[in-house]
Amino acid sequence: MATDGFTTCLWFDGNAEEAAQHYISIFKNSRLGRIAHYTGGEPGGAAGSVMTVEFEANGQRFVGLNGGPQFTFSEAISFQVHCADQDEVDYYWSRLSEGGEEGPCGWVKDKFGVSWQVVPTVFLDMVTGSDPQKAKRATDVMMKMGKLDIAALQAAYDGA
Repeated sequence: MATDGFTTCLWFDGNAEEAAQHYISIFKNSRLGRIAHYTGGEPGGAAGSVMTVEFEANGQRFVGLNGGPQFTFSEAISFQVHCADQDEVDYYWSRLSEGGEEGPCGWVKDKFGVSWQVVPTVFLDMVTGSDPQKAKRATDVMMKMGKLDIAALQAAYDGA
């Protein structure tokens, strides 16, 4: 793994390697990196168990830390998955919600409790465009959705 830039650290309760394997199975341009094991002198894990696992998911660097049950994930932090079309929205929505829970407005929580926003790029273009009335129509429709539907968002944006 590269030494420049930054890496997002995700705190897990004993299942960091399972999570890393799950994420690299979902995202293209992904790989597993170095794995460190507890030696027995550190708090948080038994000697020989996985302490950290480095991985890349769609080119983004992460480290999963098996730190114990003290901290859990919340929606205060989420990852946006930018999707080119409805097929990608459907794919990521399905894969990330497996064993987790579907939420409103394009949000899902995966089986590890990590929150994701599955967002079509065209929607981001709509709400950041120069016409606030079109943006409001698209946003109003989005607020009533679970998984985002590009055709319905586009229809609202266009005023149909």
